[in-house]
Amino acid sequence: MTIRVMTADDHPIVRMGLKAIVANEPDMSVVAEASDGKDAVALYEEHAPDVVLMDLRMPKLDGIAAIRSIVEAHPGARVIALTSYEGDADVYRALDAGACGYLIKDMVSADVIGAIRTAVAGKRVIPPTVAATLAEFTPRIDLTPREVEVLRLAAKGLRNKDIARVIGRTEETVKVHLKHVMQKLDVEDRTEAVTVAMQRGIIHLDD
Repeated sequence: MTIRVMTADDHPIVRMGLKAIVANEPDMSVVAEASDGKDAVALYEEHAPDVVLMDLRMPKLDGIAAIRSIVEAHPGARVIALTSYEGDADVYRALDAGACGYLIKDMVSADVIGAIRTAVAGKRVIPPTVAATLAEFTPRIDLTPREVEVLRLAAKGLRNKDIARVIGRTEETVKVHLKHVMQKLDVEDRTEAVTVAMQRGIIHLDD
């Protein structure tokens, strides 16, 4: 029985590398390659692969939304997030969307093959390094969508009054949101809050 794999990444070199890794296995083959999230959802419907290797940062539809769309339509889908994002918030977002595993792109090819086989067996794929990241930030801290929005704008250098204008709220409301963010992240000021949020994957520089 051949394990049918689909890759989803907007970088052709990454897709070529994954295809080469999979091609070395006699019982595996890449049946589809998606270059963006919308393509990934459509190609899943067309090919019904056994396992999907999904990047999280893609155009048109990001990996999280693509994972959620696939898993909602096909609850048995086995999707592994394969990304450069290493923060605990990134991991949780992928798992909450329905991913069965999470791999960092710089892991060796043996890890990728092992993850595919583990996923096909119906098990969750959480390598020790990823598990350690989750354990480091326990208990889990969730910011509200509005708090994340305010933090993302603060990371871009906007002052409180500018953030207030963008989100359509008062400057005092922005201050309250930032206070809650600092309490949740256990930091002393907004600069530290932005730094910790980027380290944990709550926000990204390219957001």
